[in-house]
Amino acid sequence: MNALLVLEDGRTFRGDAYGADGETFGEAVFATGMTGYQETLTDPSYHRQVVVQTAPHIGNTGVNDADPESRRMWVAGYVVRDPARVPSNWRAQASLDTALKRDGIVGISGIDTRALTRHLRERGAMRVGISTVERDPDALLERVLASPEMVGAALADDVTTEHPYVTVANVPTRFRVAAIDLGIKAMTPLRMAERGIEVHVLPSTSTLDDVLAVDPHGVFVSNGPGDPEPLEHVTELIRGVLRADKPFFGICLGNQLFGRALGFGTYKLKYGHRGINQPVQDRSTGKVEVTAHNHGFAVDAPLHEATATEFGSAEVSHVNLNDDVVEGLQLKRDGEVVGFSVQYHPEAAAGPHDAAYLFDRFVDLMAKRGGKA
Repeated sequence: MNALLVLEDGRTFRGDAYGADGETFGEAVFATGMTGYQETLTDPSYHRQVVVQTAPHIGNTGVNDADPESRRMWVAGYVVRDPARVPSNWRAQASLDTALKRDGIVGISGIDTRALTRHLRERGAMRVGISTVERDPDALLERVLASPEMVGAALADDVTTEHPYVTVANVPTRFRVAAIDLGIKAMTPLRMAERGIEVHVLPSTSTLDDVLAVDPHGVFVSNGPGDPEPLEHVTELIRGVLRADKPFFGICLGNQLFGRALGFGTYKLKYGHRGINQPVQDRSTGKVEVTAHNHGFAVDAPLHEATATEFGSAEVSHVNLNDDVVEGLQLKRDGEVVGFSVQYHPEAAAGPHDAAYLFDRFVDLMAKRGGKA
């Protein structure tokens, strides 16, 4: 079956249907990972985004029931060049095409993804439509232009857990953490559980009272989709956590909201960082790590000086070596770190393990500040 892809600036691609039949709209973004497509598809941070895979061959290892990072695929659509005809892997339980159809993900294959990626790099991420039922590009373009933009989109409540749940430590319990789920990936609580942390995962709508009722030794705010600016309720929650003097750790959207809680602004990147190969320098050690990213917004903070805030002195702790985008923040009070965040995924699902030390840093922070289970 034929499929049609139309960007909001009118650029059109024709290819073959891949996944479910129908029509879908979202923000067109490209992801540079050569592996980990199942983790990408099930990452809630991709909610309302149409993902273009820059790697040409997708689906070679099929899908399985062990690797999903959430309860379903969240991408709005999927774009690949050469889908695997037959999966080949001892862990495969189904083909990717079958899984896309099961979750209702409309996709397109057989197009020049290199040309599409270059276009998005030059023009920036933009709205897009994919259809297996529309043949007229002008008609599809009208619907693309009528679809919502990502700027101003508050999406965390769409993907969060409906009810609190607990991930128990799988080694002797040392700490208890309240984790605010803005689109948390399944591997994140497991990485903390490996370090003796009992993780209480709470909905994005949780109040400060809900967090403090857990009696946590630290508070974690997860990744998630959309624009951080409208999520004022989470920003205020983080401010409350800092006033309550609880050690803080945030990643991705949690980093952006930490920045806003400290008084910094946020802005939309031209095309964002998405993939598992972004070079980031940890300024505290000078080491460069290869990291997994999925973000279209960033924190606007000064790179070379600390900023006095209500909660202490805030400074940029990590920076992207490709474009100098802020990749981490650190908050100190009386010379001691009380909270930190990074703009990427330390849980390595999928991705390199270079950033695993950040979970250890969180453990050390809680230990130094007197916490114990």
